[in-house]
Amino acid sequence: MVAAGASAVQVIVLNGGSSSGKSGIARCLQAVLPEAWLAVGVDTLIDVMPARLQLGAEGIGFADDGGVTVGAEFRVLEDAWMEGVAAMVRAGARVIVDDVFLGGVESRQRWEKVLGGLDVVWVGVRCDAAVAAGRELARGDRVSGMAEVQADLVHRGMTYDVEVDTTRTEAVECAKVIAKWIAVGR
Repeated sequence: MVAAGASAVQVIVLNGGSSSGKSGIARCLQAVLPEAWLAVGVDTLIDVMPARLQLGAEGIGFADDGGVTVGAEFRVLEDAWMEGVAAMVRAGARVIVDDVFLGGVESRQRWEKVLGGLDVVWVGVRCDAAVAAGRELARGDRVSGMAEVQADLVHRGMTYDVEVDTTRTEAVECAKVIAKWIAVGR
Protein backbone atom coordinates (compact mmCIF):
# COMPACT_ATOMS: atom_id res chain seq x y z
CA MET A 1 0.00 0.00 0.00
CA VAL A 2 1.05 3.55 -0.71
CA ALA A 3 0.82 6.00 2.17
CA ALA A 4 -2.25 8.23 2.12
CA GLY A 5 -1.58 11.59 0.55
CA ALA A 6 1.70 10.39 -0.97
CA SER A 7 0.73 11.24 -4.50
CA ALA A 8 -0.18 14.33 -6.48
CA VAL A 9 -0.72 12.13 -9.51
CA GLN A 10 -4.13 12.74 -11.03
CA VAL A 11 -4.08 10.42 -14.05
CA ILE A 12 -2.51 7.06 -14.78
CA VAL A 13 -2.53 6.16 -18.48
CA LEU A 14 -2.04 2.46 -19.22
CA ASN A 15 -1.06 1.74 -22.83
CA GLY A 16 -0.80 -1.81 -24.10
CA GLY A 17 -2.11 -4.11 -26.76
CA SER A 18 -5.32 -6.07 -26.59
CA SER A 19 -5.29 -8.78 -23.90
CA SER A 20 -2.07 -7.43 -22.36
CA GLY A 21 -3.67 -7.11 -18.92
CA LYS A 22 -4.45 -3.38 -18.70
CA SER A 23 -7.97 -3.78 -17.31
CA GLY A 24 -6.78 -6.19 -14.62
CA ILE A 25 -4.00 -3.81 -13.64
CA ALA A 26 -6.50 -0.93 -13.47
CA ARG A 27 -8.73 -2.92 -11.08
CA CYS A 28 -5.73 -3.84 -8.95
CA LEU A 29 -4.54 -0.22 -8.88
CA GLN A 30 -7.97 0.73 -7.54
CA ALA A 31 -7.38 -1.76 -4.72
CA VAL A 32 -3.76 -0.89 -3.83
CA LEU A 33 -3.81 2.90 -4.14
CA PRO A 34 -5.02 4.67 -0.99
CA GLU A 35 -7.19 7.20 -2.84
CA ALA A 36 -10.34 6.45 -4.81
CA TRP A 37 -9.63 6.13 -8.54
CA LEU A 38 -12.05 5.79 -11.45
CA ALA A 39 -11.05 3.38 -14.22
CA VAL A 40 -12.12 4.19 -17.77
CA GLY A 41 -11.19 2.34 -20.90
CA VAL A 42 -11.44 2.53 -24.63
CA ASP A 43 -13.49 -0.70 -24.54
CA THR A 44 -16.17 1.16 -22.58
CA LEU A 45 -16.18 3.93 -25.17
CA ILE A 46 -16.67 1.39 -27.94
CA ASP A 47 -19.42 -0.39 -25.99
CA VAL A 48 -21.49 2.79 -25.61
CA MET A 49 -21.24 3.80 -29.26
CA PRO A 50 -24.10 3.10 -31.64
CA ALA A 51 -23.85 -0.33 -33.27
CA ARG A 52 -23.41 1.26 -36.69
CA LEU A 53 -20.12 2.80 -35.49
CA GLN A 54 -18.88 -0.48 -34.10
CA LEU A 55 -18.87 -2.03 -37.55
CA GLY A 56 -18.92 0.79 -40.10
CA ALA A 57 -16.25 2.62 -42.04
CA GLU A 58 -16.92 5.84 -40.15
CA GLY A 59 -16.61 4.09 -36.79
CA ILE A 60 -14.22 1.38 -35.71
CA GLY A 61 -13.63 -1.71 -37.77
CA PHE A 62 -12.02 -5.01 -36.91
CA ALA A 63 -10.40 -6.94 -39.77
CA ASP A 64 -10.20 -10.73 -39.90
CA ASP A 65 -6.41 -10.51 -39.47
CA GLY A 66 -6.69 -8.56 -36.21
CA GLY A 67 -6.15 -5.13 -37.71
CA VAL A 68 -8.21 -2.18 -36.49
CA THR A 69 -9.37 0.80 -38.54
CA VAL A 70 -10.75 4.00 -37.11
CA GLY A 71 -13.06 6.34 -39.02
CA ALA A 72 -13.78 10.06 -38.74
CA GLU A 73 -17.02 9.74 -36.79
CA PHE A 74 -15.32 7.49 -34.22
CA ARG A 75 -12.57 10.12 -33.81
CA VAL A 76 -15.12 12.86 -33.12
CA LEU A 77 -16.69 10.81 -30.33
CA GLU A 78 -13.31 9.67 -29.03
CA ASP A 79 -12.11 13.29 -28.84
CA ALA A 80 -15.23 14.23 -26.86
CA TRP A 81 -14.73 11.23 -24.55
CA MET A 82 -11.10 12.20 -23.94
CA GLU A 83 -12.12 15.78 -23.12
CA GLY A 84 -14.74 14.35 -20.74
CA VAL A 85 -12.13 12.24 -18.97
CA ALA A 86 -9.92 15.31 -18.57
CA ALA A 87 -12.91 17.30 -17.25
CA MET A 88 -13.57 14.64 -14.60
CA VAL A 89 -9.95 14.94 -13.46
CA ARG A 90 -10.10 18.73 -13.41
CA ALA A 91 -13.27 18.43 -11.30
CA GLY A 92 -11.35 16.42 -8.69
CA ALA A 93 -11.51 12.76 -9.74
CA ARG A 94 -8.40 10.63 -10.07
CA VAL A 95 -8.61 8.53 -13.23
CA ILE A 96 -6.89 5.45 -14.60
CA VAL A 97 -7.13 5.36 -18.40
CA ASP A 98 -6.94 1.94 -20.10
CA ASP A 99 -6.13 2.56 -23.77
CA VAL A 100 -4.53 1.03 -26.84
CA PHE A 101 -2.33 3.52 -28.70
CA LEU A 102 -2.94 2.19 -32.21
CA GLY A 103 -1.53 5.46 -33.56
CA GLY A 104 1.61 5.20 -31.43
CA VAL A 105 3.12 8.55 -30.51
CA GLU A 106 0.23 10.42 -32.18
CA SER A 107 -2.21 8.69 -29.83
CA ARG A 108 -0.19 9.78 -26.82
CA GLN A 109 0.04 13.33 -28.14
CA ARG A 110 -3.77 13.49 -28.34
CA TRP A 111 -3.96 12.50 -24.66
CA GLU A 112 -1.15 14.93 -23.73
CA LYS A 113 -3.13 17.75 -25.34
CA VAL A 114 -6.33 17.11 -23.35
CA LEU A 115 -4.48 16.28 -20.12
CA GLY A 116 -2.24 19.37 -20.32
CA GLY A 117 -1.45 20.82 -16.90
CA LEU A 118 -2.40 17.63 -15.06
CA ASP A 119 -0.01 15.30 -13.26
CA VAL A 120 0.04 12.17 -15.45
CA VAL A 121 1.93 8.90 -15.13
CA TRP A 122 2.46 7.12 -18.45
CA VAL A 123 2.62 3.33 -18.09
CA GLY A 124 3.61 0.85 -20.77
CA VAL A 125 1.90 -2.52 -20.30
CA ARG A 126 3.84 -5.12 -22.21
CA CYS A 127 3.03 -8.77 -22.83
CA ASP A 128 4.63 -11.34 -25.08
CA ALA A 129 2.58 -11.59 -28.29
CA ALA A 130 2.06 -15.35 -27.97
CA VAL A 131 0.89 -15.06 -24.35
CA ALA A 132 -1.49 -12.20 -25.24
CA ALA A 133 -2.82 -14.26 -28.16
CA GLY A 134 -3.53 -17.14 -25.78
CA ARG A 135 -5.42 -14.81 -23.45
CA GLU A 136 -7.34 -13.42 -26.43
CA LEU A 137 -8.40 -16.91 -27.46
CA ALA A 138 -9.47 -17.77 -23.89
CA ARG A 139 -11.52 -14.55 -23.62
CA GLY A 140 -13.49 -15.28 -26.74
CA ASP A 141 -14.64 -11.65 -27.10
CA ARG A 142 -11.89 -10.39 -29.41
CA VAL A 143 -11.09 -10.74 -33.08
CA SER A 144 -8.44 -13.41 -33.36
CA GLY A 145 -5.05 -11.89 -34.15
CA MET A 146 -5.62 -8.50 -32.52
CA ALA A 147 -3.39 -9.22 -29.53
CA GLU A 148 -0.51 -10.41 -31.67
CA VAL A 149 -0.77 -7.46 -34.08
CA GLN A 150 -0.90 -4.91 -31.26
CA ALA A 151 1.66 -6.38 -28.83
CA ASP A 152 4.58 -4.35 -30.21
CA LEU A 153 2.76 -1.86 -32.45
CA VAL A 154 1.32 0.20 -29.59
CA HIS A 155 4.77 0.71 -28.03
CA ARG A 156 6.67 1.88 -31.13
CA GLY A 157 8.39 5.18 -30.47
CA MET A 158 6.89 5.43 -26.99
CA THR A 159 8.54 6.50 -23.76
CA TYR A 160 7.01 5.78 -20.38
CA ASP A 161 7.45 6.78 -16.78
CA VAL A 162 7.17 3.13 -15.79
CA GLU A 163 6.77 -0.16 -17.65
CA VAL A 164 5.39 -3.50 -16.53
CA ASP A 165 5.30 -6.85 -18.30
CA THR A 166 2.37 -9.16 -17.68
CA THR A 167 3.85 -12.10 -19.56
CA ARG A 168 4.80 -13.81 -16.29
CA THR A 169 3.73 -11.24 -13.70
CA GLU A 170 0.23 -11.05 -12.20
CA ALA A 171 -1.80 -7.85 -12.46
CA VAL A 172 -1.62 -7.16 -8.72
CA GLU A 173 2.18 -7.29 -8.77
CA CYS A 174 2.25 -4.92 -11.76
CA ALA A 175 -0.11 -2.58 -9.90
CA LYS A 176 2.19 -2.61 -6.87
CA VAL A 177 5.17 -1.67 -9.08
CA ILE A 178 3.20 1.26 -10.49
CA ALA A 179 1.95 2.34 -7.05
CA LYS A 180 5.48 2.22 -5.64
CA TRP A 181 6.79 4.26 -8.56
CA ILE A 182 4.08 6.87 -7.94
CA ALA A 183 4.92 7.00 -4.22
CA VAL A 184 8.72 7.16 -4.42
CA GLY A 185 9.93 7.19 -8.00
CA ARG A 186 8.97 10.64 -9.11
